[in-house]
Amino acid sequence: MEVNEQARCRELAKSSSFYRTVYSEVEEVGWEHLVRLDGDLTFLSFRVLDKKGRVHIMEIQLDKAYPRVPPMVSADVPYIFNLKWSMNSRLKNLVQQFQEHLEKLQGFWSTLDEIDRSLWVVESKQASRAMSCRQIHEMIASSCCALISMTLDHYQSTIVNSLRKIWKRNSNKWMSNKPFTENIECLLETQLPRPPDKEENNLLVECGICYAQYLPIGDELVPKSGSGTDYTCENNNCSKAFHSMCLVDWLRSITTTRQSFNVLFGNCPYCSEPVAVKTNTTKN
Repeated sequence: MEVNEQARCRELAKSSSFYRTVYSEVEEVGWEHLVRLDGDLTFLSFRVLDKKGRVHIMEIQLDKAYPRVPPMVSADVPYIFNLKWSMNSRLKNLVQQFQEHLEKLQGFWSTLDEIDRSLWVVESKQASRAMSCRQIHEMIASSCCALISMTLDHYQSTIVNSLRKIWKRNSNKWMSNKPFTENIECLLETQLPRPPDKEENNLLVECGICYAQYLPIGDELVPKSGSGTDYTCENNNCSKAFHSMCLVDWLRSITTTRQSFNVLFGNCPYCSEPVAVKTNTTKN
């Protein structure tokens, strides 16, 4: 019984030392930077700002034998730095190493920010700081996207097979004094899609009949497969957009529709203003 009591006292002494160490080192870093601290003090996280004002959360897992056992670090970054640790190291040294690591990533993140700002990136708001890829919205041909994957040293683009020859042919045209997006457009010999006008009504790019922006992809729809809306009501108060193929199918279902040669004459499904569309836009 006495042996068990002695072991319990030794354990409490060790725990007390661990608590004192963690509390004092958190105070050195600054309580205002602390985001989370678990009850047993084995997990904590700090908010760290880089020189560009970006906010980063560094999560730290401590062993009860800390600082003899180095902490484990995780963060929303492409990779974690190699921790330099000794028995004399403290949490403030860990935060300092993390800040130095962030500075090495500034050019990497600045380029990603330029891509997000200048191009139409799919789900850019959900992209984390650890992601090195960006998917560019449909471009060049229907249903053709570009996936840009970056490393800290260079850029690598993976595109559909039909674009690889263009990329290889122009790879020596990269100019370090030109913006990233301008270089990409030069290499791909095309203009990349800019972000859609924020004030533009989304209904103007979606078909008013099938409610999709693009037609489905399929052999029976060639050459319209995957194409966007290509007909707009001329009534300025309406300006509803349609796939001409959808509009033809809809007009043919209306008994009042007239046909002259290969043109159907009818009324807009939304405002009833006169519309005219060629029948050779169908999939036949």
